[in-house]
Amino acid sequence: MQDYRWLESYCLNRFGSKAALEARLPSPKPAQGLREIRDDRYLSSMALRVFRAGLKHSLVDAKWPAFEEVFFGFEPHKVVLMSAEHLERLMADKRIIRHLGKLRSVPRNAQMLLDISAEHGSVGNFIAEWPAEDIVGLWRTLAKRGSQLGGQSVPRFLRMVGKDTWVATDDVVAALKAQGIIDKAPTSQRDQNAAQAAFNHWREQSGRPLCQLSAMLAFTVNH
Repeated sequence: MQDYRWLESYCLNRFGSKAALEARLPSPKPAQGLREIRDDRYLSSMALRVFRAGLKHSLVDAKWPAFEEVFFGFEPHKVVLMSAEHLERLMADKRIIRHLGKLRSVPRNAQMLLDISAEHGSVGNFIAEWPAEDIVGLWRTLAKRGSQLGGQSVPRFLRMVGKDTWVATDDVVAALKAQGIIDKAPTSQRDQNAAQAAFNHWREQSGRPLCQLSAMLAFTVNH
């Protein structure tokens, strides 16, 4: 496994200057910014990620105003009351994407977020307080407690709302494999923990957030 100095040197050589590299790196929201996001916006982003999975993002995004309407602005206390019959009626609404399994996930995830909010004061508090050095633990917690949140849905949701996380994109997986950290996509707890340990090491060496290290690692894959 290479250390951070190698990673930074590779990226600087690729982009020519530190300024050019920094311009291509994402930045996470600070903890207070995460706390300020309302619970309904977390539910909306979570649902958007669920519906984007396997579909062209622009198609889903174009329909999202209609989703906001039919799901009452994604207010969790309202969404959780939606009956099975109500959801089945939405299957006739041509303004939205009619996937019953994904439609059913919205009130289920609303209940999860209501539970989390009751436990922590708000969803934002819960997400903000989760330590970056165990971000895969947050992935697993939300996937276990929620609905339709398997695979890369949770890390991509977290990236959408601004929580610092690495994401196992094809390029990141290829780079982790090239460094001997994992030998396949990190779907198991063992492989996720191994990748997390590597990111923690680079984070300690550099002081950079996980999202930037994830992007830099992806840049080491030749196209």
